[in-house]
Amino acid sequence: MIDELRTEIERLRAQTRPLEPDSYQRRELGGRALDHALGFLDRVEDAPSLRSASEAFAQRLEVEFTEDGRDPAAVLDYVGACIENPGIATTSPRFMGYIPGGGLFHSALGDMLAAASNKYSGFAPAAPGAVRIENACTQWLASVIGYPETAAGTLTSGGSLANLTAMVAARDARDPEGGGAVYLTRFAHHCVDKALHIAGRGRAPKRVIATDANYRMLVEALEEALERDSRAGVRPWLVVASAGTVDTGSVDPLPEIAELCRRHGAWFHVDGAYGGLFALCDEGRTKLTGIEQADSVALDPHKTLFLPYGTGAVVVRDGRHLIDAFSASAEYIRPFSETDVGPSPADLSPELTRHFRAMRLWLPLQIAGVAAFRAAQGEKLALARYFHSRLSEIDGFDPGPSPNLSVVAFRYLPKSGDVDDFNERLIKHVQDEGRVMLSGTRIHGRFYLRCAILCFRTHIEHVDEAVDAVVRGVKALSG
Repeated sequence: MIDELRTEIERLRAQTRPLEPDSYQRRELGGRALDHALGFLDRVEDAPSLRSASEAFAQRLEVEFTEDGRDPAAVLDYVGACIENPGIATTSPRFMGYIPGGGLFHSALGDMLAAASNKYSGFAPAAPGAVRIENACTQWLASVIGYPETAAGTLTSGGSLANLTAMVAARDARDPEGGGAVYLTRFAHHCVDKALHIAGRGRAPKRVIATDANYRMLVEALEEALERDSRAGVRPWLVVASAGTVDTGSVDPLPEIAELCRRHGAWFHVDGAYGGLFALCDEGRTKLTGIEQADSVALDPHKTLFLPYGTGAVVVRDGRHLIDAFSASAEYIRPFSETDVGPSPADLSPELTRHFRAMRLWLPLQIAGVAAFRAAQGEKLALARYFHSRLSEIDGFDPGPSPNLSVVAFRYLPKSGDVDDFNERLIKHVQDEGRVMLSGTRIHGRFYLRCAILCFRTHIEHVDEAVDAVVRGVKALSG
């Protein structure tokens, strides 16, 4: 019986060999993959920022998943034709439609190193070096927004999970029995509503606070809502402010909101997924004054620090609230050694098994240095002002309010016809050209175009191209 079982095991082992290429095969396959990635990046400067979704079927894999595998060259060719080409190119310097920051090459290398070592970064004794790096990164992020050493944080997949994590910490700290009211503006990101629902507070009393002409929360309206609820016996629980709204990049008046939250005992949360990390540069820090007074802040390094998708963070001013909300254990994972690298990330987060995300943040900071990030942020803020100024000088354009950060919401005002219809056709014209990617939105029912400048590759010549594309579109539609 044992001999037969050994024979069967050896037969199965032989069939697993494709899973473990030898040293030569690893170098050959790794070289092919790296050459492919480098070739993609070499083409980014001139490649379209938007290509047809139909290109996802430029090649067909029949069958989709084979028993015996495919030639690596053919697989990489498919990746280029059917995965990298179609859709929007967030890596393009002319991608100004949404917020993602372009995906640093250093981060790709960090992901490769993290995946190769496959360290379990959730549990300190299992990967003390990885946990130390993750805790160092979250402490650095907390310091960027001005938090004290008592702060703690965790890296997440993005702003949605970061906001959810903050909501759970806020719930356990200030609203364990429910019934507390939530205060936010109509410009709050829709992931906030989703997070409240998942956290069991989707039916909490919700007050939508009015905004000013620059789409920022009106302090007077918030104060009135808080006092009205207090008089009616409704406990203020959570105020959600924005440090960079999706539509316009507006920053709510954070110091005044913080003062109201202190007065009424409400948890002050800032959704800074887009704009919070602009605090790294001097201009951004000034515009974000007051963010350091928040109880929690959601951040997205895959936006304002230009990292690949899947790199969010949440930081909490009093780190004990994260431990209280998420710390858990089981017999099979009791600590088997002592470490002094800080808390296990799994005790600060909903996630247990987790990708070693910190390498994609830590490695570029080590290689490029903080000063390069600070300069890039300052450049993007200046480019948004430049785009806004250029539109202001062209007849027919409503450039919208001067940008708080790096998003400009604008529209063209034709001499006749429906303004919204014209601008909807204008954005389609620009997108169909495929050279520059802008997006559209509705603010108070009116249609606007959005220029979101955040890719680290975007420079003044690319912003000039965006202006030219819009002007060209106006001429084509007005002809």
